[in-house]
Amino acid sequence: MDAFRSMQVFVHAVQQGSLSAAARQLGLSPAAVSRQMVALENSLGARLLNRTSRKLTLTEAGETYFQHAEQILHHFDEAQHSVSQLQRSPRGTLRIHSRILVGQLYIVPALTRFLVQYPEIKADLLLSNRAIDLVEQNIDVDIRIGALSDSSLIARKLVTSDRVVCGSPAYVAGHTRIEKPADLAQHNCLTYRLDMGSVQWRFMDPQGAVSDVPVSGSLQTDYGPALRAAAIGGLGLSLLPDWSVDEDLRQGTLVNVFPGYKVSSWSSTTASMRCTSAAATCRRR
Repeated sequence: MDAFRSMQVFVHAVQQGSLSAAARQLGLSPAAVSRQMVALENSLGARLLNRTSRKLTLTEAGETYFQHAEQILHHFDEAQHSVSQLQRSPRGTLRIHSRILVGQLYIVPALTRFLVQYPEIKADLLLSNRAIDLVEQNIDVDIRIGALSDSSLIARKLVTSDRVVCGSPAYVAGHTRIEKPADLAQHNCLTYRLDMGSVQWRFMDPQGAVSDVPVSGSLQTDYGPALRAAAIGGLGLSLLPDWSVDEDLRQGTLVNVFPGYKVSSWSSTTASMRCTSAAATCRRR
């Protein structure tokens, strides 16, 4: 840093034509500027300036050094300006990955507003339900659901998600009354495929009592939107993340049949749980 400062002092001295003028411009004393020049020449092992009481002249070595130093300082100023402009007005390409349904319901509408607000930014949005390598895919931001296993990611929790058992008003009205979790044995339960084992839904009532209820039905899939569509269509009851059916519940196209319960699902083969999860935004360090 001392060498860079000496270079700045030298360039200013040459441009101003005197050490005292450079001192005034830089807010330094003439003695301090003189010491910087001596230190610079000593470090280079060459005389750069011929000094007289009235003016400065460049030696051959000084001329060569000045040409390069002036360019370096110009590029430095350009770099400073570019970064400062970037902070004032964000620009560039932002690569984003999200699960499909989260992207459809939340990311696309939010991203549209963001791009309108920041017209100098371009977005590259990738939607898939698979885990991806952020470095390999050159992703800047990833919206994930569940526990994060990669500690090298910088993560920020966005929201906590619960699961709800829901069905269409027509299905609820047209089938056996549902008062307690055990009643699900009499209903067509549309389930998310965890593996090849039987599926159970685990309920915790407001008092904290837990019960496991085996469920089955005419549809099992690993694609959440299909369960949502089938539930809205009146096929049966499904266990879905609250964020995926929030608007449906508000509009009344779906009904939460166990509003006082916390619910998760698991498979008897691997006992793999799908509990309350958190949606998080991650980015590379």
